[in-house]
Amino acid sequence: MTLLDEKNISEFRQCVGEAQNIVVMCHKNPDGDSVGSSLALSRYLKSLGKDVTVIAPDAFPDFLQWLPGTQEIVRYDKYKEKAEMILKISDLIFCLDFNTLSRVGDDLGAFIGDLKTKKILIDHHIGPDVPAVLTVSRQEMSSTSEMVFHILDNLGAYEDMDVKTATCIYCGMMTDTGAFTYNSASPEIYHIIARLIEKGINKDKIYRNVYWVSSVSRLRMWGHVLQNFHVSDDGHASYFTLSRETMKKYNYIKGDAEGLVNMPLQIKGMRLSISLREDTEKPNLIWVSLRSVDDFPCNKMAGEYFNGGGHHNASGGRLFCSLAEAEEIAKRAIRDFKY
Repeated sequence: MTLLDEKNISEFRQCVGEAQNIVVMCHKNPDGDSVGSSLALSRYLKSLGKDVTVIAPDAFPDFLQWLPGTQEIVRYDKYKEKAEMILKISDLIFCLDFNTLSRVGDDLGAFIGDLKTKKILIDHHIGPDVPAVLTVSRQEMSSTSEMVFHILDNLGAYEDMDVKTATCIYCGMMTDTGAFTYNSASPEIYHIIARLIEKGINKDKIYRNVYWVSSVSRLRMWGHVLQNFHVSDDGHASYFTLSRETMKKYNYIKGDAEGLVNMPLQIKGMRLSISLREDTEKPNLIWVSLRSVDDFPCNKMAGEYFNGGGHHNASGGRLFCSLAEAEEIAKRAIRDFKY
């Protein structure tokens, strides 16, 4: 597939060719796609002899720590001065898997926005507005990792792609589609998987590394949530809450709630699942995740009720209120939408 036409390829090569110090940016609360696509692109850029740093606004889940290159990621929340210095001296900034600078956090987003450094945006979310010399935006793509694969392929880099780069791409594609259970109907996705397997990836091990690494306390927390989640009267929608108190009780670490929002969708007739999770530090901040099946537009619900957006069947948002107030908003959203 041609993701970059000849003009885009020329622009991409020129920007990279003129740069020596390059930053690849993840979004806040980096997920598998954000980390996987960033690490894959950084490995390619390093193969060209560039000095490349991946910067993440904050921590990424433990189940991604095994990916090659994670130990070199610079976290802005832990090493702010170092990260800002790297950004200041950079010649080029890649913005991966986010459509607006606020997605990296207000402070970091404002800092990057003030820099005159050239930026290239690669993203698959609706409404990209990052000021960039080159914007590659494809909402129909399953993931930014899928886009990175196409870009490297268009640049002629597939032949020399190593298994570590292929592993990062596959992990990003897998996690952003719930192990290819949503946003993954395109035949092209499976052609890519075949080509990544040709590079030597162990897709079964990648799956186990991400999904089969739960602690006892994490499974007990899931059990607690599933014992107490709420189902609409018609059985088509559900929501659950995850309070700071509950997270503390079950020794919550970042990533422990990953995938939990999908569980209610296993119920026959369920079309929508909503997760309401308190921020572990900031009061009156609720992180919202939505998952749906078939033609239910959870991204529309996220935009109208939860200050968010995303994909048709997988979206997110946030609320600035108490957990009890967030519950009332979720109930109202469920009442107002038709299933």
